[in-house]
Amino acid sequence: MNIVKDITQWDGKSAGDIQKIYDKHHRRTDFSDEIIKLTLNPTYEKGATWLLKAWLESGYTLSKTQIKRIYGLLEQLENWEAKLHVLQCIHFMPIERAEKKQVYSFLRQSIIDSNKFVRAWAYNGLYELSQQHSKYLAETKEFFEMAMRDEAASVKARIRMIVKKGF
Repeated sequence: MNIVKDITQWDGKSAGDIQKIYDKHHRRTDFSDEIIKLTLNPTYEKGATWLLKAWLESGYTLSKTQIKRIYGLLEQLENWEAKLHVLQCIHFMPIERAEKKQVYSFLRQSIIDSNKFVRAWAYNGLYELSQQHSKYLAETKEFFEMAMRDEAASVKARIRMIVKKGF
C-alpha cells in the first residue's frame, strides 16, 4: 500500500484511476499528512492535490497546522491542475490571519494565470478570502467588476455563481 508508487504509476489523466488510488488509501490515519507532503514535490503535486480535494469533498477536515502547511506551499506549485485543486479546496480551509497575505498573493497571481479554470477559481478564492477578512471585500468586488468586462465566459460564469450567493 504505497501511495507514492500508485501516484507515480498514474497516467496523470484518468479520473477513474486516481479515484481508485483515493479509494485504496484515504482511510489511512496518515493520509492527509502524506498527501500534503507529496504536494511539495512537483512530480506528485497534481495527484496529491487531486487526492486532497477528494478527501475534503468527502467530509474530512484538516487541522490548522495542516492548512498552514498547504498555504505555505502555494508559491511552490508548478502544475496548473495542482493550483486548480488547491483553489477548489480553499472553501474547506479557513484562512487564518497569519496566512491571509500569503493566500492573497497566490490569488492575485492566479487571477492572471494563463489557464481560465485557474483564474475562475482564483476569483472564488478571493470571494472566500473577502468573506473571512473584510479588508479584501472592496478590492474583490472591483476585481469582479473588471472580470465581468474582460474575462472568458467560463470565468464570468463562476463569478455569476458567487454573486448569486449574495455577494
